[in-house]
Parts: sequence; structure tokens; C-alpha cells
Amino acid sequence: MLYRAAQHYLASCEKTSVWLGELCAFRALTPAGYVKSFLERHHAVVLETLLQRRRAVRFYGRMMEENSREHLDTDNEAGGEDALVGNVNKLMVTPPGYTGPPKKGHIIFDACFESGNLGRVDYISEFEFDLFIRPDTCNPRFRVWFNFTVENVRETQRVIFNIVNFSKTKSLYRDGMSPVVKSTSRPKWQRLPAKNVYYYRCPDHRRNYVMSFAFCFDREDDVYQFAYCYPYTYSRLQHYLASLERRNLDYLQREQLGLSVQQRRLDLLTITNPASPGQSSNLDSCTSQRPIPAPLRSAFNGAEGPGLAQRDREEKM
Repeated sequence: MLYRAAQHYLASCEKTSVWLGELCAFRALTPAGYVKSFLERHHAVVLETLLQRRRAVRFYGRMMEENSREHLDTDNEAGGEDALVGNVNKLMVTPPGYTGPPKKGHIIFDACFESGNLGRVDYISEFEFDLFIRPDTCNPRFRVWFNFTVENVRETQRVIFNIVNFSKTKSLYRDGMSPVVKSTSRPKWQRLPAKNVYYYRCPDHRRNYVMSFAFCFDREDDVYQFAYCYPYTYSRLQHYLASLERRNLDYLQREQLGLSVQQRRLDLLTITNPASPGQSSNLDSCTSQRPIPAPLRSAFNGAEGPGLAQRDREEKM
């Protein structure tokens, strides 16, 4: 091993001037004798070189193994999530082996509504549940959005929900963002306290990213709804566009570009000055399979609502 290390070390030094005198002195020796003589004279240097190479090989070996494992886990996770073809529908989660009648505290999960996303629920304990979100349509590697309701809770019941199959490595949840919640008695969306939200790599889930949040239910008769962020549904967008179209504004034109995979309308909005048809700007209103995020929704409404209102005032003047 030291002999091979000496050969490698000499090969790396032959192109430098450090060992030029050494090379000239042993030029007449055979290759084997040359290496043997060098090894005897510089045993400590060669040994250190060997140790450095071993450490480097082990380090890069671990890196490659970890990367391969992460890619394999991602593929396996994606394949598993691809099997989640539908949302949970009034799913009551009880302890394993429980056969008695439903009780308060046996939480019922539901995501069968527009913009809902929750594909699976695993019971961990009375106070903890693992939640699996479905991936984007035709793209199983991306899993971000969630939106679901829970009911049949017990007053003062404390729970921890773990969203265990996030695909994003960098999330705003790491910088203070938190999910939103509302209930039937409090229909306004509110953010959970950031101190109750954790985003981390979990060794129990193949080191995938997990978002956990703690919550305490205070009213038994309420239905609670949790979401990644403020939902903005496709139907709400269509109602908004229809209201603009009904105004028959001469500087706004709405056209149908086509249909989505699920046969939903895709719109093209053209906002321009009718007196200058050459100076026009198009605003594509294309929908995805999940609701428009809050920042994009605000930008969309801000670009059209106030802008069109200002144009109306100018027309009247």
C-alpha cells in the first residue's frame, strides 16, 4: 500500500520543481528502485499522503452514498405519493386495532373540496398524526400545498400534525411563516403562532423535510380548516373574471386559450387603450392544479382591480 502511495505521490510531484533535484539524482535507477529509494527517504511524507487520500476517499464516498440515498428516497417517495390518487373523504382515524364506537377525539379528516389536498393520514398516538399530501398533477416530485379540515375533536385536545413528505428544501416556514387556520365559529383565516411550527429534516422519514405544528382545539362542535397559505380557488378566480367581463369594458378583452387537463378554462386577458391598439399588454390568467398563492393573488387583483378602477375614473373625466 505504501509502495503504491509513493508511486502516486511521485507522479503528483514530477511536474513541480520541489523534487527536481531528487529526480535527477535517481534518474539512473530502475522505476522500482527509484520508488523504493524514495520511500525509504520520505516514509513519513508518503504515509501522510496515504492517510490524506484515505480520508478524501471516505469523505467523497459518504457524500456519494448520501446523495444516492437521497435520490433513491426521493424516487421511492415520489412513487409512493403518486399512488395517492384521491383526497381523504371524512376519514376517521382511530388507534390501531380499535373496534369500538366512535368517540370524541377520534379526529375526522376531510379534503374532498375545491383546493383541498390531503392523501393519507397515519395514526402515531392520540396526540400525533403523520399527514401525507398528494403531489402536483403529472409531476410527482413536487409536494407543497395542503388544505384539509378536521372535526369530531375534543375540547382542550392537543395535537401535533406532521406534514411528512414536503419536497422543498428551502421553505418560508424556516423564516417565520406559519400555516393558516379557521373554524366554523371563526371564519376569518389566522396564522398559527410561529413558535408552534417546526420545519426540519426527520430521520424517521428518510431524512425528508417535515413540517410539524402543534394545535389545541377549544370548541368541540367546530370544524377546523388548516392550509399551507390563504387559499384562492379556481372558482373564485372565474367569478372575478366573469364580473369584469360583465362590465363590457372596451379596454379589457377576455379570451379562452384552451382547456386544462381537467377540462378547466384557461383565459387570456388583454388590457389596452382602445385608441392605440398597437400598444397593448397581455396578462395571461392561467390556472394550476392548486390555488393561487396569496402573493400572486394580491398581485393579480392589484394589477387588474385598482388599474381598471383608475381607468374607469379617467374615462368618466
